[in-house]
Amino acid sequence: MTFLTWLYKKVLIHSYQNCGSALFLLERYMRAIFLDRDGVICKNKSDHVKSWDEFEFLPGAKASLNTLSMLGLPIVIVTNQAVVNRGMASAEAIEDIHNRMVSEITAAGGRIDRVLYCPHRPDEHCDCRKPEPGMLLQAAQELDIDLKNSYMVGDAATDIVAGQRVGCSTFMVLTGRGLQQLVHAFRTARNTFTITRNLTGAANQILKNELQLTGAGELWQLYSENYHQSIPFTVK
Repeated sequence: MTFLTWLYKKVLIHSYQNCGSALFLLERYMRAIFLDRDGVICKNKSDHVKSWDEFEFLPGAKASLNTLSMLGLPIVIVTNQAVVNRGMASAEAIEDIHNRMVSEITAAGGRIDRVLYCPHRPDEHCDCRKPEPGMLLQAAQELDIDLKNSYMVGDAATDIVAGQRVGCSTFMVLTGRGLQQLVHAFRTARNTFTITRNLTGAANQILKNELQLTGAGELWQLYSENYHQSIPFTVK
């Protein structure tokens, strides 16, 4: 049993003992974790990821998804893929990438509950391409998600804005386009957002938040001493 598995079992026991029922666990499923794909889970490519051969997981991404999966919250990928309507890749190719990606994540012990992508070009002015929140709203309707208590993790200002438009807590990772996008995010974000080095840092912070929500905050110190890899900071 890994330390993290042991810890989360402790959290569930703690939560049940303090709540006296399974109501807490039911309420947890109303929140969700939204993730951008390129620059968060896989490496960005200058000419885009158009086939599975071009897809490359970022270091630590699978392990971070294992951490997030143990929280029991729905995990939804929301990604702009204008390569489809630009004629650079077919919808079938994008779906193949996502199917293989999910299979590898599952084989490594993680979980993805839904993958949503927008095929439109910016000039098509759709309501699903981030920074528009259409994909998040679709997921909320389909999975009964409470967006205002959910999380959005991305590497671009458009991810931050999309999440904040529906009330999510937002995280910008510095993998992918994060460093180049910071100034733009400062200018366009409505509220504060948290910056982390990578998905590992975001997963750690989300885990910390969830532990505190359970009333098991004292376990966070133990987690930090044994596992914590990346300390995020909040930008005001």
